[in-house]
Order: sequence, then structure tokens, then C-alpha cells
Amino acid sequence: MENNELLKNVNALIQMHSDGLLGGEIMPEDVLVDVVKENELMDVLTLAMSLNYQRNSYSLWESVVNAYQDPQTKWIFNPILVVNKNTDELREALLLHRVGLQPNRHPEIWQRVAKGIVKSSEQGNVQGLIESVQFDISPLKEIMQVSRKPEFPYLSGPKIFNYWLYVLESYTQVSWRSRELITIAPDTHILKATVKLGLCSEDVLNGGVDDRITVASAWGKALEGSELAPIDVHTPLWLWSRAGFPKISYSTKGPFTA
Repeated sequence: MENNELLKNVNALIQMHSDGLLGGEIMPEDVLVDVVKENELMDVLTLAMSLNYQRNSYSLWESVVNAYQDPQTKWIFNPILVVNKNTDELREALLLHRVGLQPNRHPEIWQRVAKGIVKSSEQGNVQGLIESVQFDISPLKEIMQVSRKPEFPYLSGPKIFNYWLYVLESYTQVSWRSRELITIAPDTHILKATVKLGLCSEDVLNGGVDDRITVASAWGKALEGSELAPIDVHTPLWLWSRAGFPKISYSTKGPFTA
């Protein structure tokens, strides 16, 4: 596909999303809005996203809300408290509202991420971690994906890490330096949408690590010189795939037709 045609389609999808034409425009994380306190939102988003691997995102975030609103389990979103709890207490709290599903692996991941956050921040929270790198994505990537990667399981992976950056920007008004370093988060829907637009072959639908890297790289190259960062197209593409790829509309005057 010619790049001009691709950009035309991408911009049309962005407009369709803006106009509410892609359906289901409520994203999984939206359930946190007006529920989680602003000064706790970064910690909730970060810890919960460390378990957003091969999960139904809508179910996960509903579970997060239930755990946050329960006085007996709200503490699991405080990194300092998590670090100082024993594994049995953490396991019981994570499983109660199904924030965690795997009784051994999920508490281990949760506590490792909490320790990584506390170790990186004088305040012992995600806000402090981000402030320690002066809101610059480049050194943050170095910490979480290279030098201290084992401390951030799942969260350090390319799919979740980049979507995490995007979610923090979207829900907590973080203003990133080096924003162009946020690549598209190549989950299953993004892979399908990328193929549908003709940017990559169907081979990437295997969904392996190399396939996801290929897709992320392809979007980076395709959007070079445009006003769009790769992550800007994530939500429209995700919703377009989830809706079953309705026909792209180049008009904003009314609903599209499938």
C-alpha cells in the first residue's frame, strides 16, 4: 500500500474514533475514572498493568475497581505496603477480587514490580519513579527494559511498556519528554488491524515477539514525517479491529456503513 493511502486511512480512523463511530469507545481503563484518587492513579495503573498479560482487559480493570473500593484489599495498590507484606497476605488479597488469577506467579510479579518502584523512588511510588528521570522516556526505558528489567516483569515487555506510557499520558496528564519513543503497543487487535491496512503481511498474525517488533517498527517508519506518534493510532486501530473492521469512512457527517 502507498504510504499516502495508508496515512489517509489512518487519519480517517482517528476521525471516526473522535466522532464516536467505532463503537465501544469506552476503553478498559475508563472504569477507574472518578473512582481512583488522582494521587493514587499512577500506582493503580502501573501495578495492575503488570498483570495485563493474556487477560481480558475489561475484566481485569473491573476487578481492580472492586479491589480498590474494598477496604480490606485497597492496600495492594500501595507499593510500600506491598513490599512489606508477606506473600500469603498478598496472595489472598490479589485473588479475592480476581485481580490476580495465578496464586503463585501473580503475587510474585506484583511484589517484584512494587519493589522496583520503591527502589527507584524516594517517595516510594510511580510519581517518584517518573520524576527521577525528569519525565524522559529514554532513561525510563533504560531502567525498565535494560538495566533493571528483571524488577519489572511483563511491564518491561514492548507491548505492555509502551501501552503503559500511553495510559499514564492519557489518564494522569503526564507530559513525556521524548514522546516519539512511545511505539505502538502491538497486541492481537493491533496486529490484525495492521494486516488489514496492508502495512504488514499475514505472517505477523502468529504473534511472536519478532512479529510484534516487526509491526511496531513498521508503524514507526510509516508515520515518520507525519504529525502522529505511533501510539496515537493505537486506540482507533484497537477499536476498529474489535468492531470487526467496519468500512472506513472518509466523511464525518454521519455513521459509516459496514
